[in-house]
Amino acid sequence: MEINLNRVDYIQVGVTSQKTLKLLPALGKKATQKVAVADNDGILTCFGMKKGEAVPVFKTLPGQKISRMDLGGAAGTPQEKIFVSSGSQVRGFTKKGKQFLTFDANLTESINAMHVSGADLFVCASYIYNHYCDCKDQDYFLSGDKINDIVCLSSENLSRPVPVLACQDRVLRVLQGSELAYEVEVPGPPSVLECYNKDGGEDILYGTTDGKIGLIHIGEGSAATKWEIDNDKKKGGILCLDAYDITGDGVRDVLVGRDDGTVTVYSFDSGNEPVLRFEHSLSESVTSIQGGCVGKESYDEILTATYTGWVTGLTTEPQKPEVGAGDEVRISKEVQSKVEGLRAELEQLQVKVQLGREQYQQTSLSKTAVSVVPAFSINDKFTLCQDDASYSLTLEVQTAIDNLLLQSNVPIDLLDVDNNSAVVSFSECDSEPNGNFLLATYRCQANTTRLELKVRSIEGQYGTLQAYVTHRLQPKTCQVRQYHIKPLSLHQRTHSIDQDRPMNRLSLVGQFSFAEIHSWVVFCLPEVPEKTPAGESVTFYFLNTFLGTQLHATYSKGEGHFKSDNISTISILSDVLSKEATKRKINLNISYDINDDSVSHTLKMIHPKLEYQLVLARKVQLIDALKELELHEGNADFLIAEYRTILDESASLLEEYKRQPAHLERLYGMITDLFIDKFKFKGQNVKARVSSLLEILDGYDLKSLLDFFREA
Repeated sequence: MEINLNRVDYIQVGVTSQKTLKLLPALGKKATQKVAVADNDGILTCFGMKKGEAVPVFKTLPGQKISRMDLGGAAGTPQEKIFVSSGSQVRGFTKKGKQFLTFDANLTESINAMHVSGADLFVCASYIYNHYCDCKDQDYFLSGDKINDIVCLSSENLSRPVPVLACQDRVLRVLQGSELAYEVEVPGPPSVLECYNKDGGEDILYGTTDGKIGLIHIGEGSAATKWEIDNDKKKGGILCLDAYDITGDGVRDVLVGRDDGTVTVYSFDSGNEPVLRFEHSLSESVTSIQGGCVGKESYDEILTATYTGWVTGLTTEPQKPEVGAGDEVRISKEVQSKVEGLRAELEQLQVKVQLGREQYQQTSLSKTAVSVVPAFSINDKFTLCQDDASYSLTLEVQTAIDNLLLQSNVPIDLLDVDNNSAVVSFSECDSEPNGNFLLATYRCQANTTRLELKVRSIEGQYGTLQAYVTHRLQPKTCQVRQYHIKPLSLHQRTHSIDQDRPMNRLSLVGQFSFAEIHSWVVFCLPEVPEKTPAGESVTFYFLNTFLGTQLHATYSKGEGHFKSDNISTISILSDVLSKEATKRKINLNISYDINDDSVSHTLKMIHPKLEYQLVLARKVQLIDALKELELHEGNADFLIAEYRTILDESASLLEEYKRQPAHLERLYGMITDLFIDKFKFKGQNVKARVSSLLEILDGYDLKSLLDFFREA
């Protein structure tokens, strides 16, 4: 059964960060709740609703960017004290706005995650976790990868509070004091955690950057996954979660906010499995989400904060209530007074804008005047998508985007994105003197504040992708963002690999430190923490998202060992690591152990993809001819079933072919590289035989290809 929720916009504050909106506890069971929201200007705003209008309770002065917010209070009392973090400082405010706490955590980095529970304060910087009790140091933990969020569980079944860290390496780390109790593997990099039961319990909700959601039961010694929701519809990454009974069935529903602006509600069927009940799309990323009662008594709603600062409610209150004749006059008067108030406010703003323009014009004519460059915030994300082995580049600006220029010094393909309405045009570029392989301009429609692009790189070719973002404000300015395309850019961290595959080995020995070889691995592979891991050695596992081949990396001071079932991966690693060592004038002793069986194994992994693309290309080539025949004959009844199916599916076939440009050429290139790399390790140059290989690929047959590789 679907639920109906109606959108209401309350107020707009400055640009907001993740988890910076909270609802204060209600005074009565059905009473409305006050809203606390903080922004990047350092302003904490608290407001309530009265007669349909947002009435401010208090508002702090601007200051350092507020990165997190949480509610707290003494155990057993309403959690109505507001705690905010700015830089390495935590401040506490009463519900009326009086500041009662200023605590400096003395961290070298800014706090990016925070949890408050009674007298306990848990804060996290990039890799560091600290626990304070009554503002005194209690526990400390150094994480192996970046910490994205933290929650602390407490219940009658737990003998102690249990902090849980969401870490970038696809792991939830459960702590006991300053020690790691155990780790829980999750299907993606976790971006947000939320307690399912705010009154105490052992269940936590998690959301990942690739859009997956799950519920995990955390015990003192082990954990169990209750359910997971995959991201089948390819929606955005999860930024915020909440558990609140919006459907009114007595069971908490899961409220989800995503970075593509989607708000979803999942409730539970009789089998306790989550079912999608509601979906609504806002135009920008949802940074915070809460369930409660804000607009009108007795009407539950979902309250959200978006990136540009809009506080929006999705309420169960009907938008057009059925009323009697006597009520119509009263309601129309309320609406009329509201409209008049808005008109007056609009006129005041127009006067202010006009005065500002005149003042700017006069100032600009002055000989001593200096033009002020308008600053604007950009929220950008460059992430590898496992499903289609492409990179998603998301750019979100607090004002409308005029245009975007993309420039790359390595070959990359731009892929189609369904929800991208911008008009793209390509400029010719000469790769030789300037190193430009891509110059593309996106011209955005009015009021476009968010742009999503997809690019696919070629492994072995590395460099930089640059995005020049220009807004619509006057005077026009541009900001540049840079994104590194790594040598093994299509590899993704994984928890384990198949050890039974035929593996090629690369070993390095030399006078290098642990930090140096780690920096080389960071340069080569994505999703590796920039901070050198603790300990004397480290092991990482990777999966190639395009082919499914794998990589096992183990290294320490003075030596490194890499294993892969793809010989081309070993070849790329060897070339790049040698170059990096040469730059630092470090001599390397490099040894290889090549397994010939790995070549046929990799070809067999490429085979289904190549066969599918060849069939797709053949079908697309036939479409025009078949349509011409159908037009000439008047119908397609005379065609065989296979050709009729091609005609029926022509639109979807063309769409799929358009969505994956140069896919076939990519696979040809991988097979060619595999052929060259196989013989490179034997000291043979077989580039002269590449033309013979391409002839075999034109009339593709797996057996013929395997025979060619063996006999060459």
